[in-house]
Amino acid sequence: MMTQDDEMTNSAAAADPQALSLDEFTTILQEIQEQPPWRGKADKEADYIDGNQLDTELLKKQKERGIPPACENIMRSAIESVCGFEAKTRKDWRLSSEDGVEGEEVAAALGFKLNQAERQSGADKACSKAFRAQFSVGIGWVEVSRESDPFLFAYRCAPVHRNEIWWDMTGARENPDMTKCRWLVRRRWMDKSRIILSFPDKKELIERCDGRWSGRWEISMDGSTSTGLMASWEAERGWSIEEQEWLDATRNRMALFEVWYRRWENVPVLKSKDGRVVEYDITNPAHDVAIASGAVEVFKATVSRVRRAYMMGPHVLHDGPSPYKHKYFAYAPFFGWEEDRTGVPYGAARDMIFAQDSLNSAISKLRWGISAVRTERTKGAVAMTDQAFRQQVGRVDADIILDAQHMAQPGAKFDVKRDYQLTDQHYQLMQDSRATIERSSGITSGFQGKTGTATSGIQEQTQVEQSNQGLAALMDNFSYGRAMVGEMLLSMIIEDAGSKHETVVIKGDAVRPDRIVELNRPTVDEATGVQYLTNDIQRIRLKVSMEDVPTTSSFRSQQLTTLGEAVKSMPANMQAAVMPFMVGLMDLPYKKEVIDAIRAAAEQESPEGVEKRIQEAVKDALAKAGYDLKARQVAIQENESDAKIRKLVSETVQTGVQSAFSAMQAAQVIATMPQVAPVADVVMQGAGYQRPNPAGVDPNFPQPQIPG
Repeated sequence: MMTQDDEMTNSAAAADPQALSLDEFTTILQEIQEQPPWRGKADKEADYIDGNQLDTELLKKQKERGIPPACENIMRSAIESVCGFEAKTRKDWRLSSEDGVEGEEVAAALGFKLNQAERQSGADKACSKAFRAQFSVGIGWVEVSRESDPFLFAYRCAPVHRNEIWWDMTGARENPDMTKCRWLVRRRWMDKSRIILSFPDKKELIERCDGRWSGRWEISMDGSTSTGLMASWEAERGWSIEEQEWLDATRNRMALFEVWYRRWENVPVLKSKDGRVVEYDITNPAHDVAIASGAVEVFKATVSRVRRAYMMGPHVLHDGPSPYKHKYFAYAPFFGWEEDRTGVPYGAARDMIFAQDSLNSAISKLRWGISAVRTERTKGAVAMTDQAFRQQVGRVDADIILDAQHMAQPGAKFDVKRDYQLTDQHYQLMQDSRATIERSSGITSGFQGKTGTATSGIQEQTQVEQSNQGLAALMDNFSYGRAMVGEMLLSMIIEDAGSKHETVVIKGDAVRPDRIVELNRPTVDEATGVQYLTNDIQRIRLKVSMEDVPTTSSFRSQQLTTLGEAVKSMPANMQAAVMPFMVGLMDLPYKKEVIDAIRAAAEQESPEGVEKRIQEAVKDALAKAGYDLKARQVAIQENESDAKIRKLVSETVQTGVQSAFSAMQAAQVIATMPQVAPVADVVMQGAGYQRPNPAGVDPNFPQPQIPG
């Protein structure tokens, strides 16, 4: 016969076959009840660290015996020193890409946004609190989610107490990032009014769950009722889990179970040649083209789907896929150490409790022994009751009345002895108890900032380094959990950014200038005309890791000291070049202005430089002046040559004119006296005249017309 509970479960499964059924939720709770008990011991260890080390039964027994309570909390100082070490060596997240230059730009821009989210979401504080729980009791949790309040930062990181979360221990041992866990449950007690605000569509159901189902159906449950509520009432009445696990009717509070679980299924996936793997999307034509062209390899794989359900007892308030794109539950674990067979987490406090109890008992015994007295008396020696006598004898100003008649009898005795002394064995026991904390945890006195057994600076540094080695495995687990928190934040940042074009201004520091990176920039291929996105954040493969160099002020101070020692031996010009980097390591309010002033001063010339520059200018001027003088000399010589040429031309012309005139005169004489010509020839030959070869040119002087 099918009950209404079965009908409700089947109807929910029909609406969403992947939804969590009530039977599955009940099985999870029963599995939680069967897990190895460890939370009570962890609570005790946490109380010891907080100083609550003496329980009621012990205090009662000490009071009965007159032993004063004593508590010297040496566990807290050891825990706080390690927590301080984490704060002083805190590292930032760093993004690395496997997609070349474009990927590096995207990694730089998203890394800047991730570091902003780290500061504003409270990630550092949440991780520090989780680290304290991790080291103390073995497990810490950080919730990474979106902030529901629109007036606050978009993302939120908050520490979660270990007693609020249960998880699949078998899957956690297989993979510490919880990706193999079948489920994770968080239980939070909340006021009914707040639950109604979170799930307004379930208001009527929530109001009826405080034990007042009959408030609406006074006579009968048959007819005129809400079918869904009727099934809810039947489910609540027949549920095998006790009501006190989820309902507090006295204070009007209810336990809301946030159940994260996985569903596994086989899906086709595509693997490209560069190693990128994506799930096949039947609605994406690019996947079909890639398959048809042989650019990808197609195969089936078993993958998990993360889902989340909100349960209020047996009632389902919400059930659906995870609101996040990443593969994790919304809670990052920080594991300390685990038991080999059970997987139960434990921390350093487990090995410290014995030493702490031993020290407290030794101090109590010492104080009791110093204040205690030992009496030897015969019966009837005091004139008061035994109870009044015991109260008086321990006081410094005790007033004890003796019975005179009894003391007069032979053998009467009354002695008070205060002979307790601190023995070497007692003192050594106390010192051993204090030293046991160091031996069991590996945290030396030097690591805690106390005076230890070291007699030199090198020995002190060696002991501190040994403590660091003892914490290496724990710090590695912490870095793993912190990187997981960063991956969750990065996934939400990428999801919210989508494919929108965004310009990210990466703020520089005192040394590096600002940098601008455009994400999802629309770009058109000039060859094909196809539009695509440059710096597409949805396609870049990124990995979150921890910076190799811490960013705390103490580490910068160490860097400054080391760099300062190295700069002392450098030349002056190299010291000036390194000075901006040294100022960048200082915690100054006007760091950038100081570096700008240093660089401006470095650009100014020294007196020696000014003198050298003047000398070079003089040399250049002299050289330039010598060139001008030579140029003027050449110009003068050119003018002289021109003048000489003109003189030669004029003299040549003059000679030609004179020759012509002489020829004309000779011709006139010959024409007047022809007999002179033979005589002239003889004279010319005697003077060495030779006929020119070639012959000269006829000057073609104009001749007058001779009358015929």
